[in-house]
Amino acid sequence: MALGRGLGALIEDASTDSTRSGNEETVKHVVKELVNEIDVEKIDINPYQPRTNFDETALKELSESILKLGVIQPITVRAINGRYQLISGERRLRAVKLAGLKTIPAFTRTADDQGMLEMALVENIQREDLNAIEVAISYQRLIDECSLTQETLADRVGKKRATVTNYLRLLRLPAEIQIGISEFKISMGHARALVNVDDVKLQLDIYNKIINEDLSVRRVEELVRDSQNHKPQKESKAKPSANLAESEVVLREHLTNKLGLRADVKPGGKGDGKIVISYNNSEELDVILEKFIRIEE
Repeated sequence: MALGRGLGALIEDASTDSTRSGNEETVKHVVKELVNEIDVEKIDINPYQPRTNFDETALKELSESILKLGVIQPITVRAINGRYQLISGERRLRAVKLAGLKTIPAFTRTADDQGMLEMALVENIQREDLNAIEVAISYQRLIDECSLTQETLADRVGKKRATVTNYLRLLRLPAEIQIGISEFKISMGHARALVNVDDVKLQLDIYNKIINEDLSVRRVEELVRDSQNHKPQKESKAKPSANLAESEVVLREHLTNKLGLRADVKPGGKGDGKIVISYNNSEELDVILEKFIRIEE
């Protein structure tokens, strides 16, 4: 399976001991985790899993990716009476079974202390030898398994929310690109640019171009902007922008290029107008906010 290096040692052991001197009672909290290959038939689904519907087409695509590249992000299980109970990763588990594989890499929790798990994850995120995908996986685990919001998570790890969001967005990239990030074939800057590409085939084309031609981050950003700028041009046949002044066209193109998202300039009839910046989800909104915060700073 892919991404075995580094993740196995992500959380090896974290423990605290406290002894009450009055009655010699010792309270010990231990969270120990290792990445191991586990028999899929020994894993029971969490009965409290809120998600019940899984897109069959998406599962098939994930299973094909797993057959080719392996499991990028291990699931998390809890050891119970010789078997395992799934904590997170049911979609990955289903895809592995669909692919006909017998085992799956998993973080195995041998004790259930949520506070200690959170502390261990946060502490390990600060390690300098983690690659961007390992950091992203740790962030996602804190959200999924410790019930943290992105805002709370950012506060825990001492990062801006936009920074946390940028790492989490890496997990939306195709498996091949995630492996490339983990093996330092491309940088975080390259990856952040690729996340803004909607088409998976185009993402992979640009990714391979980065490696084969040793492209700089700036050049990749240019390629991404070019791909995005071609989309509005097709739509412009239905809505021509001939009535825009040259300065308004320049402003529109500047904003689109600078933000990496579609921006429109809509002039009014009395010299007034509107600037509209479009975003598709909260992650893209965070990117916009981060850009403007940088301008203010």
